[in-house]
Amino acid sequence: MGPRWSHLIPLICFALLLEGCTLIASSALAPEGAREVVGEAMRLNDRASQLVGIGYAVVSVQNHSNPEQRRLLAIRSSKLDAYRSLAEQVFGQYLDADTTIGEMMIEDDRFRARVEGVIYGARLVSIEPVGDDSYQTTLSLEQHVVNDIRALYMGYFAQTGNPS
Repeated sequence: MGPRWSHLIPLICFALLLEGCTLIASSALAPEGAREVVGEAMRLNDRASQLVGIGYAVVSVQNHSNPEQRRLLAIRSSKLDAYRSLAEQVFGQYLDADTTIGEMMIEDDRFRARVEGVIYGARLVSIEPVGDDSYQTTLSLEQHVVNDIRALYMGYFAQTGNPS
């Protein structure tokens, strides 16, 4: 090894050491249930360049009299929420905000968020009960699919000239 490498090796080791400390600190500060989610997301991201979408739904608020049907509706809702999470990451989020001020005080402050897009190629990682009354769905989307979706999205708006 030349003289240049002898100076770079300690820097690389130090950077790896700091990265390990960051991961340990972030997982140690997370609540007990969140550590599993963070660990799963990190495991998926380490395996390949992927986006991870996690969705949640509560069973008891589902609109059906049959308990099993409420459970199935919650599973479906959590899956849709996971797809929404992926769409946010791929396309971004449209935000609309209005603030009304009268007599130098805020009278009305409104925010509206909207996500719109098409997600394809997502892989179902898991559907799991969380506690007694909720479900969590985890989806993953490989980076090459994200790139394809974004290219199609940009191509569509280049033709129509309407980004929203």
